Amino acid sequence: MSPAASSATPTPSGVPLRQAPSYPMSNYAAEFGVDRDGLQPPRTGQAGRSMSNSSVAHGTRNQSFAMSAAPGSFSSDLRSTLSSRAATPRPDAASTFAMDFAEEDGKTASERIVVVLTEQLKRELKIKEGSENLLEALNMKKAKQTKEQRSKVELELTSSNRKIAQLQSQLEELRRPKEVTTPPRSRMSSLFRSNASRSSPNNMGSLEQDDSDDEAETESPTFALAEILQSLEVEGMQPDYYVERSNSLVELFKRHPTLKYDLAWSVFGLRVQTMLLSDSKEVVAAGYRVARYAITDRNSLQTIRNLNTDYLVVLSLVKEGKASVEREQALKFIRAFLDVKDGVREVSRAVVRTMVAVAEHSEDRLRSICIETLAEILIRDPPLLISAGGMGPLTEILGDGSYEASESLVTAFLYLLDMPRSRQYLRPGHGLEVVFYAFTDPLSSQGREEKLKANARVIAATLRTWSGLMALSMYDFRAIRSLISSLQFPGSQVRDIILDLLFEILRIKPPSWSSSFLAGRRLTTYNRVANLKSEALPHSTPLANEENGRQRNLIEHYLALVLAVVLEAGLLKALLSVLSGNAEPVLRRKATLLLGEVLKMASWMLPGTYSAKLQMLPELFSSASNFTGEHHSVAANTVYQIDSVNRTLFRSGAAAPLPLTRNADLGEHREARQTEPTKTKVSPQIDEAQFRSLMLESQVLSTANHSKWRWDVLQGIAEGPLLNPKRLDEAIKATKFLKRLVGFYRPFKYRFADVKNTKPNQRYVRIGCTLVKTLLQTSEGVRYLVENKLLRQLAECLAQLDHMSGLTSMTPLFSPTRLSETLSGGYFAILGVLGSDAKGLIMLERWKMINMCYHIVELDKRPDLVRTLLGHMDFSLNSHFRVMLSKALTASPKDIRIFATILLRKYATSFPHQSSGSTAATASAEWAIRLLVTQLYDPEVEVCETAVKILEEACNGTYCLEYVVKCRPALDHLGEIGAPLLLRFLSTSTGYHYLNDLDYITQEMDDWFLGRNDTYVTLVEASLARAMHGADKPRRDSEENSMDREESGMAPPHFYRELTRTAEGCRLLRDKGHFDEFVMTISNYELDDDDAETVVKVKGCLWAVGNVGSMELGAPFLEESDVVQSIVEIARKAQVLTLRGTAFFALGLISQSIHGLEILDEFGWDGATNAMGLSLGLCIPMRLGSVFSIEPWPHKSEKSSEADLDGECGPSSEKEAINVRILELIVDLGNTVLTKKAVSDLMHIKAKKPPGFGEPRLFHKVMMILERHHYRLPVRRFVIDLFEKSVMRRLVLDEESDDDGDATSDDGETTTT
Repeated sequence: MSPAASSATPTPSGVPLRQAPSYPMSNYAAEFGVDRDGLQPPRTGQAGRSMSNSSVAHGTRNQSFAMSAAPGSFSSDLRSTLSSRAATPRPDAASTFAMDFAEEDGKTASERIVVVLTEQLKRELKIKEGSENLLEALNMKKAKQTKEQRSKVELELTSSNRKIAQLQSQLEELRRPKEVTTPPRSRMSSLFRSNASRSSPNNMGSLEQDDSDDEAETESPTFALAEILQSLEVEGMQPDYYVERSNSLVELFKRHPTLKYDLAWSVFGLRVQTMLLSDSKEVVAAGYRVARYAITDRNSLQTIRNLNTDYLVVLSLVKEGKASVEREQALKFIRAFLDVKDGVREVSRAVVRTMVAVAEHSEDRLRSICIETLAEILIRDPPLLISAGGMGPLTEILGDGSYEASESLVTAFLYLLDMPRSRQYLRPGHGLEVVFYAFTDPLSSQGREEKLKANARVIAATLRTWSGLMALSMYDFRAIRSLISSLQFPGSQVRDIILDLLFEILRIKPPSWSSSFLAGRRLTTYNRVANLKSEALPHSTPLANEENGRQRNLIEHYLALVLAVVLEAGLLKALLSVLSGNAEPVLRRKATLLLGEVLKMASWMLPGTYSAKLQMLPELFSSASNFTGEHHSVAANTVYQIDSVNRTLFRSGAAAPLPLTRNADLGEHREARQTEPTKTKVSPQIDEAQFRSLMLESQVLSTANHSKWRWDVLQGIAEGPLLNPKRLDEAIKATKFLKRLVGFYRPFKYRFADVKNTKPNQRYVRIGCTLVKTLLQTSEGVRYLVENKLLRQLAECLAQLDHMSGLTSMTPLFSPTRLSETLSGGYFAILGVLGSDAKGLIMLERWKMINMCYHIVELDKRPDLVRTLLGHMDFSLNSHFRVMLSKALTASPKDIRIFATILLRKYATSFPHQSSGSTAATASAEWAIRLLVTQLYDPEVEVCETAVKILEEACNGTYCLEYVVKCRPALDHLGEIGAPLLLRFLSTSTGYHYLNDLDYITQEMDDWFLGRNDTYVTLVEASLARAMHGADKPRRDSEENSMDREESGMAPPHFYRELTRTAEGCRLLRDKGHFDEFVMTISNYELDDDDAETVVKVKGCLWAVGNVGSMELGAPFLEESDVVQSIVEIARKAQVLTLRGTAFFALGLISQSIHGLEILDEFGWDGATNAMGLSLGLCIPMRLGSVFSIEPWPHKSEKSSEADLDGECGPSSEKEAINVRILELIVDLGNTVLTKKAVSDLMHIKAKKPPGFGEPRLFHKVMMILERHHYRLPVRRFVIDLFEKSVMRRLVLDEESDDDGDATSDDGETTTT
C-alpha cells in the first residue's frame, strides 16, 4: 500500500496511521440493501392517485417481490403492494421502500451474508466443542449408564460437523475472488442481463428481456438520455410513469459511466427539481436517486446545490416515518457528497443540523446511519460538525450505550485525539471519559447490563490504540483508576463486567477448565489439566529459539505497558478487596483467576523492579499470618486459592496471551518431563504375572465390546510390555488379547471404521498407531502383521478407490461421508506409521498399496482423500511417498499444491542447528528445501507465497540459510512476495556476498532510503491493526492460517535490521551514511510538529534506528550518537500521540541488544530479561507517568451565532408585526420552558391564515434560524409544516417577486459553510 493510498482510509491499530478512518456500514447500514433493480413505481388506486399508505415488500436476489419485509429493512426497489383484501389499505401502514448505501457492486450484501454465516459458524463450533467435552466426560463413566446419552450427543456432534463443513464451504465460496473469463463488453452485457432478469417479479418473458438487452448494447447513450429527459417533461402523469423513467435513467448511467460528465444541467437540473417537488414520495425518492448517480466531482456538487437542494433535503429529512423511502434517498444523496474528494465542503450546515436532530431522536429508523454519517463528517471536517452542534449529541450517544456500533463511533474521537491540530475540538477529560460514567455510578447502572457491556466494548477498543491509552491516562490515570476502583462497589453486575473487560484488555484467554472452576469444582478433579501443557503451547521449532531467528511481537510490548498502567492504577488492591469482601463466590473465583493470570504475566513481561514487589502481595500475607485478626480465615483461603490457580495455570500453560516462544529454551526440557505427569509408563521388563494382570485390567479378555475396554491401560501396554518379545509372544499365543485388539481395527469388521469421528474418539486412532509402531519393533510383531488380515483388508479397501484395480463397492470404506463422520480416515494414520519404517514399506509393497496410493494422488475429484493420505504420511525416509508428494506439488490442483507445500514445513524447519547433526534429519531438510525452492516457480501466486513463508522461517537457522543460498533461487518474478526471503539472505556472510553479486543490496538500500522506509510504517501499522482488532475473527484451523496468526503482530522484516547482522553489512551502512541521516531527522524533529508527511518520515527513521539498534553489531551506531536520548524525548513529549507509540516500540527494539539495554538504563528505562539474562525486548520507563504526561489543551467550542442573528434573520429584520411575532415564537421553540406556549400561539396564528406563511422570504429566514439553533426533530417538522407547500416550489424554481429573489440569492451563502 502506498502512502498516498493509505491516507484515504485509516488503520486503527496500536500505532494508528494519520488517516481518516473509513466507516463501514454497520448492521443498520447493511439493512439498506443494494441497488440492484432500480426503483419500482407505486400502483395507483381507482382515482388515479398513488397509494400513499402501502406496505413494503422486498426480496433478495431470487426471491419473490411479494414477500413482506421485516421492520427496518431496506431494498433498492421502489414499489408498493396491494393489500391482500380488495378494500383500501390500512391507513396506519407506513410505506417503507428502499435504496442502498453501498451500491452497484453488491459488496455490502455479500459482506452481510458473510457476517451471518460467520456467526452461525461460531455457534456451531461452540456446540461441537461442548459435545466433545461432554463425550469425554461420558467416557469416564460406565458405558451402560451413559449409552443413550452418548448416542444423543454423538448424533448432535455429527449434525454439527455437517453444518460446520457446509458453512465453511459457503464462506470460502463468498470470499473467493470472482474470475473474469469474458471480455469487458460481454461482461457488461451479462451483468446487465442478470440485472434485468432480477428486476422482474418472475422469470416470465426472459426472451423479451434478452432482446432488449441486446438492443441496450448497441444503443446510443446520448440519444437514450435525450429521449428519457424528454419523456420526463410530460406533466400530469401517474407517479409510476416518472419512477420508471428515472429507473431507466439510472440504468443508463450504470451502463455508460462517462455519460454523466456531459450532462446539460440547464435541462437535466430542471427535471431533477421537478421530481423533487412532486407530491409523491416515490417520485421525490427517484429524483434524489437520479441526482446521486449524476454526481461526478465537487463542481457537480456545487451545480446540484445551486438547484436549492439543501432546502429539499432538510424538508425530506424532517418528514415522518411514512415517508421513509424519501428520507432514505435524501440521506444517501448527502452521503454521496462524502464519496467525492472535498465533497464534505459542500455539505450544508443546515443539513448537518437536521441530521443531528435525527440522531438525537431515539425512535427514528435513520438514527444509526445518521450517527455514522456525522462521525464521518467529524473526521473529514470537524469545524462543520462543531458549528452544527453535533459534538455534544455524539458524545452523549457514545456514553449512553444505546448505539450498537459504538466501537466505530469512538474511532472518530480517537482520530481527533492523535494530532494537536484536531485535538482542540475535544474537551480534555470529557470526550472519552463519558463511557466510564455507567461504571462509576452504580445506582444508575443497575439493571442496564446492555449499556455496561456496550461501554465496556468502547473502553476495550479505546485501550487498543495509543491515542486512547494516552487520553485515558491523563490526570494521573484518573479514568482507569475510576474504572478499577468500581470493583469495590457492591453491585455484582458491574463487578462481573469489569472483570470480563480486564480479561479482554489484557488479552487473557481463560483456560479450558475456567468454566468448571468458576462453577465451584475443585482443581484437583480435572483429569485433563495435567495434559494441557503440550496443547496450549503453540508449535515451536528449534529454530525459533536461535538468537538470530528471534522475532519480537510488538503486541507483547504494548501489552506490557497496558499491564503496567492497570497495576499502577491499583488493580491488585481492587482484586484483593473483591477476594476479601462479601462478593459472590463466582465473582471471587473469577477475581482469583484474573489475579493468578496477572501475576504470571507480570513475572515475565515486566522488569524485575516491577514484578518483584507484585508477587509478594504484602497486605494479603500479613492478614493471613495474623492468626488473631478477624480476616485471617478469608485471607488464608484466598492465599490457598491463588496458589492452587497458579499451579494449575503452570501445568496447563494457559497464562500467556500470546505465544511465549522466547521462554521455550528454558522450559523445553521441563515441558517434556511434565507433558504426562499423571501417567506412569509401564516398563517393558515386567514378569508374566504383572502382564496378565494388566491384560485382565484392560477388559480385553473379558469382553469383545470395545466401549468397555480400559484404553488408558491399553496405551500403557502398547508402549511398554509389548516391546518385550517374550510378552508379545505370550499375548499372541497364550491369550486372545492381541487377536481381539487387532481385530477391532480390521476394516471389514466395521467396528473401528464405524466409530464416530469425535475428539474423544481420536484415542482409538492414537492407540492403533502406537500398536502398529510397537509391532514393527520386533520380528514377532512383524510376522504377526504379515499374517494378520488387517493389511490385506486395508489393501482391498484402497483398491476400491483405484480405478485400475477393477474392484468397486456400493459403499466404499473411504467415501467422503465416512471420512468426515467416522474414524475411517484413521487407517491412513496407520499407513503413515507403516511408511515411516523400512519393514512397513516392504509390507505395503507386498500388498500393492504403494501403487494404489499413486493412483489415489491422481484423483482430482477426491481432494479430501488426497489431503488425508498426504497429511498422514511420513516423508522422513527416501521412499515412494516422497515421489507422491513431489507429484502432488506439481501436478495437482492449486489447493492440493498449497496443502502439500505446507507439509514440507515440518521437515524444512526441524533439523539440528549445526551441520554436524543427524545425517537423516539434515538430508530430510535439504530434500524439503529443494522442493520448496521448486515451488517458488509455481504459476499460482498463493503457492509461491506459502513457499516463501516456510523458507523464511527455515532461514532462521544458519545451516538452512546457507543451503537455500546454495540452491540460488531466482525471486525477481515474485516482486514484494519474495522480498522477505531475500532479506533473510543478509543474515550471513554467504548470503550477503550472493546478493551483492546480484547487485541487489545497493539497489535495495537506496530504495529503502528513498521511500520504502516510509512504506514500512504503513506495513507495520497494518500488522498491528490485524493483531489488535482482528483477533476475534473466526479462522479455519489449518496450518496455513496458524502461520498467519503467528505473524500477526510481529515486526515485519526490516532491511537495515538484516543488514546489520553481518560485519560486511555494518561497513556498508557506515559507508553509505544512512544511519547518520536517520539520526539527524530524529534529532531535528520539533515535538509539536504535526505535518503528516514529516510525521511519517520521522516514524520511518525511528523504525530504522530501532531495528539497527536491536542487533549486537548495530549497537555501536547507538553509542556513537545521542539518538537514544532523542527517541526518549519523543516518547515522553511528542504532541503526536501515535509518534510516541512508534518511539516506544523503537526503544523496545533497542532493548533487545545488551548494549542497547545498558544505554536505556541510563535514561530511566528498564527491560525484562529471562533467567539467562537475555533481553526479551520488553522495556518500560521506571517512572510510568513520564510517558503519559499530556498537558490539557485549549478547547475550541461551538461559536455562537446569536450575535448576528438579529441583523440577518431575527425578529428585528422584519417590518410586519405578524412576521415579527412568528419569528419570536420560532426562536422560543428552542427553549424547553417556552416551547408549549410557543406552539399554542403559532397554531393560533396559523388558524388566522396570515400571508407570512406563504412568503418565501419569511421561510428563508426561518430556515436560517433552524440552521443556527438547536431544535429537536419534532419541532423542526412542526415549524416547516406551518408554511404552505407552494412556498417550496416558488423558492426552488425562483417563482417569487424581486424582493424574494434578493433573499433567495443569499441562500447560497447562508446555507453554505
